[in-house]
Amino acid sequence: MELSNSTKNSVEPASVHVGKNAYLAVDHQWDSELFATAGAQVDIWNHNRSEPINSFQWGSDSVISVRFNPGEPNLLATSANDRSIMLYDLRMVSPVRKMIMMTKTNSIAWNAMEPINFTAANEDGNCYSYDARKLDEAKCVHRDHVSAVMDIDYSPTGREFVTGSYDRTVRLFYYNSGHSREIYHTKRMQRVFCVKFSGDGSYVISGSDDTNLRLWKAKASEQLGVVLPRERKKHEYHAAIKKRYMHLPEVKRIERHRHLPKPIYKAAALMRAMSDARKRKEERRKAHSAPGSVTTQPLRRQRIIKEVE
Repeated sequence: MELSNSTKNSVEPASVHVGKNAYLAVDHQWDSELFATAGAQVDIWNHNRSEPINSFQWGSDSVISVRFNPGEPNLLATSANDRSIMLYDLRMVSPVRKMIMMTKTNSIAWNAMEPINFTAANEDGNCYSYDARKLDEAKCVHRDHVSAVMDIDYSPTGREFVTGSYDRTVRLFYYNSGHSREIYHTKRMQRVFCVKFSGDGSYVISGSDDTNLRLWKAKASEQLGVVLPRERKKHEYHAAIKKRYMHLPEVKRIERHRHLPKPIYKAAALMRAMSDARKRKEERRKAHSAPGSVTTQPLRRQRIIKEVE
């Protein structure tokens, strides 16, 4: 019996690693032979071995994401179904630190240029940036999504990151900004479950529930192809003019304005109304209570339940 051409040309895997449980996430260590898998526990594997060389557990249901630190190869961060974010060090027997939030974290991304900082994509529609040394307060809260944020990835420059959400949009944030600088959406795109930056930071790739991969420009107005010197100078001049007059209300409105799908626009308006109502209620409760009896926590701490070391 003669084999077909498709069978002859099929690619065989270089190695196969079989575990005891289903895998929900995987990440490779930078410049090493180690990689980590997440599922019922966190397993550390070596390319040359068929069994895990180490395993970590900390009383969580199942670990849904794992990311190695780009600056410190032995440090990795995970998030689990029990709403926790855990830090592990491969040089230690037990996990280093654990933080429990009010809602589940779906994905984590380290800042490649500031490896001590990471950003968590949360189920409440926000992203929270943390310093790994101080998990009791977020450095910045990134808002604008109206549904759960499913995935996140940092640009190689570390100045911005991309998020994909259950609300069928892809957003780009500056690493220190509370609101997105750009939003991408199409009529046919469904819930976005994964996003990635390209290696040069010029493109964004998104994978959605409609079985499609989409390629977006990181800068929507950027000119593709060969750019002549005179054209480059013209683009730089226009960017400098916008930056110089960004403080003017008219220029700021044009720069920030984006067309949104009608369901997202209505959901965002409803969320703002609910947030304003909660804020008024807190202010009235504080005004009609004894001085010091009612304390209001900032948004950077409100979603954190406790930190375990």
